[in-house]
Amino acid sequence: MILSEIARKYWPDMSLALGQLVHHRLHSALTLLGMVFGVGAVIAMLAVSEGGKRQALAMIEGMGVRNLIVEATEPEGSERKEVRKHSTGLSVADAMAIADTLPFIQMWAGIRMIHSWDLYSHQGQSHAEVWAVSPAYFELSQLEAAEGSLFNTEDDEGFAQVAVLGGTSARQLFPNGNAVGQTVKVNHLWLSVVAVLRDRQLPDDQFQGFEVGGESDRVYMPLQTGLKRQKVEAWDSELQQLKLQVSPELAPATAASAVQHLLDRRHGGQKDTSITVPARLLAQQQQTQQIFTIVMSAVAGISLLVGGIGIMNIMLASVMERRSEIGLLRAVGAREIDVVRQFLIEATMIALAGAIAGVVLGVVIAYGIAAFAGWAVAWSFFVIILAVVVCMAIAIGFGVYPALTAAQLDPVAALQSD
Repeated sequence: MILSEIARKYWPDMSLALGQLVHHRLHSALTLLGMVFGVGAVIAMLAVSEGGKRQALAMIEGMGVRNLIVEATEPEGSERKEVRKHSTGLSVADAMAIADTLPFIQMWAGIRMIHSWDLYSHQGQSHAEVWAVSPAYFELSQLEAAEGSLFNTEDDEGFAQVAVLGGTSARQLFPNGNAVGQTVKVNHLWLSVVAVLRDRQLPDDQFQGFEVGGESDRVYMPLQTGLKRQKVEAWDSELQQLKLQVSPELAPATAASAVQHLLDRRHGGQKDTSITVPARLLAQQQQTQQIFTIVMSAVAGISLLVGGIGIMNIMLASVMERRSEIGLLRAVGAREIDVVRQFLIEATMIALAGAIAGVVLGVVIAYGIAAFAGWAVAWSFFVIILAVVVCMAIAIGFGVYPALTAAQLDPVAALQSD
């Protein structure tokens, strides 16, 4: 209702402004370019930035925002033997000591990657990775069963010969479906399939050099089953990886320092483990995106300012061309405020047209980037409205001086200008 009243009140001025824009097509088009490119750059940049932010969050969720990932670093050759004199490497005993000593560790899961040379079922075969994991691994990695039930602590402690399949490995081993209840052979050991994982749609399998996801192409067995019933090299660490969940009261980076200190003491000062903090990776990613956003915003802002200067330029030229018209308006009773309003409405119409065209251009650019660079894009209605409002505010700001110049013309001198 309010908008309709405003439109009815100012429609004559808007109609006159549109007529001026159509009359000066070339000038209007050239003036619009700055606004079009400015708004287009803002829309495309923020769409890519928001897409990258959501993509990073999705990737970090796969690692666990409150998790710490401890990895065994295996020395090579004779150096490994020397290190093993002081440290047996990352182990289940380390995990239990961390959980017992550090109260902020809520949960842990050990991971042992099994060297498999034989992986098949009665229906097919696969080259999937085989991992022996603690039951808590699935919760820490936010993995759920699409079919069946995941193995539990009782299965782990009882060396149960059970397996959980990722979606891809299930389709390879059981192309006819119904994997749950069937058996698969890993090397010499037959395992009963108790569950198939639900596939996750992660944007990528790498995040800042760290592997994320990949569970679809894996076969999981209980950790103790893998350690006791599969071959483990004598000089290798018992665990390749250890996932720890930190309580919300403590920053993961602070917890990582405490965990590393404890491991160093238990391993005789040998630096045979490293800790990855997903929350820190997310912070680094966000900082990089913030710098990118600031730089691109500055470029887009300069473009908008250039567009504003263009609007001021064309409106000053319009004032000179329309001196007699302005004088006639003043002579028939138009007030200074009426002239100011007329020119500001013209500036607003120019900005609105440029903003709409800029939004279209920004969408095209964003999807072009997504298609050619493989970057994700995401849209925010608020951001689009903000870009349009800023564009119009700049146009109105640069239109004030020409409007005041027109309003302050001497009516008599203006009428005699022709």
